[in-house]
Amino acid sequence: MIQSKIAVASILVSGIFLSTVIQAQNKQQKPNIIVILTDDQGWGDVGFNGATDIPTPNLDRIAKEGVIFSNGYVSHPYCSPSRAGLITGRYQARFGHDCNIADDGLNNPTVGTPLSEKMIPEALREQGYRTSAIGKWHLGDHPDLRPNNQGFDHWFGFPGGGMNYWGTPTDAIHTVYRNGIPVPEKELSYLTDNFTEETIKFINQKDKKPFFIYLAYNAPHAPDQATKQYLENTKHIEYGGRSVYAAMVNGVDAGVGKIDSTLVANGMKDNTIIVFLSDNGGRAEHADNRPNRGHKGMIFEGGIKVPFFMTWKNGLKGNQVYQNVVSSLDLFPTFLDAAGADFRKEKQLDGTSLLPYVRGENKGKPNDLLFWRSVGGFEYAVRKGDYKLYKSAYKNKTMLFNLKTDALERYDIAAANPTIVKQLEKEYQLWDAKNLVPGWLDPHPENVIKEEKVLQDTRKKSLRKL
Repeated sequence: MIQSKIAVASILVSGIFLSTVIQAQNKQQKPNIIVILTDDQGWGDVGFNGATDIPTPNLDRIAKEGVIFSNGYVSHPYCSPSRAGLITGRYQARFGHDCNIADDGLNNPTVGTPLSEKMIPEALREQGYRTSAIGKWHLGDHPDLRPNNQGFDHWFGFPGGGMNYWGTPTDAIHTVYRNGIPVPEKELSYLTDNFTEETIKFINQKDKKPFFIYLAYNAPHAPDQATKQYLENTKHIEYGGRSVYAAMVNGVDAGVGKIDSTLVANGMKDNTIIVFLSDNGGRAEHADNRPNRGHKGMIFEGGIKVPFFMTWKNGLKGNQVYQNVVSSLDLFPTFLDAAGADFRKEKQLDGTSLLPYVRGENKGKPNDLLFWRSVGGFEYAVRKGDYKLYKSAYKNKTMLFNLKTDALERYDIAAANPTIVKQLEKEYQLWDAKNLVPGWLDPHPENVIKEEKVLQDTRKKSLRKL
């Protein structure tokens, strides 16, 4: 009887030990990583940030499973430069990429993120990952600068900054490719759905390697096009433009839900990092950046503060809202850290790993000083602690805000705080001294001046004529 009890106890102990070993091994496995990037989506265009009109149930559910960043920023207020910062983990001004791709980009291999810059997929391939870029690229139109030459094993998407959602090719930049080969239009239906389907195919491949997927939806960027199903889901919105825009966001949400279900079905969900964010603030029309001031293109909060979350059941506790400032520049080092690599060896990186901060291991702040620059300093901003300096070409003045007491940037306190203004201008000058002049230019300056004139003229027209 005693021997029997000892045997049973031994089996139980062995079982517990084996279970512990298996759990430890699972935790030590490198996580799969998926970055889901939307295009021109507003801060207030997801339920987890308070949207009540656009249905985003999948995004809201997944966000709650991890960490929502309530002060999450990107490194630039519009498309191509912001993507360059995210994918390299560096301020894009460091390599002269602070303008959108120029018109001659297709014929010029110097227009775009240069091959000399190390991208996330290149670093993760060194850690044994297989890599895929799906969706909008916008980091170089020239064939030499496309994803397959920048660390991605697989690419399905289009090179340019925007495209119709039906996949109808119009030129070499606005064509959907799979690893450099044009995809017949008859094989495409609605790009948001096609990008989701390609992501699922890549996940389902039988491969022992962990994967990194950079899924860059072009939704909800113009043109405003949606399917009947997604329009049906937003028919309660009575403003036509907002209704179509919302349908495009809902298409992304549906796709993310399918991807999440695929991870669950494959037993991958617990050890997959999912990051969701927009490339910049919401566009001027139809998007909702409230309560933030401004929109895409501006360095007010509405142009650079984005919906942003990260989940990873094996590595992060869920149901968190992290309030300290984080940046898209932090993703590169975070992923290396999660993969068990020493991100500090990548000396070029401007961000830091967020893992010790969101896990509560480091009680400090990951970022106390951030910078933004458009068109070589035509506009720029500095955030240090609670203060933000903004040299605005829209308003033709340099403004100062205390974001702790004035998160909505209503009150310019520059005149009353000349010492702080000088300090932040000095910080910018020291930072900018390490940057390059833009490698090419875009029409942002003239567009800014034109937009501000329209704004002021519209306001004046509302006044009573005497």
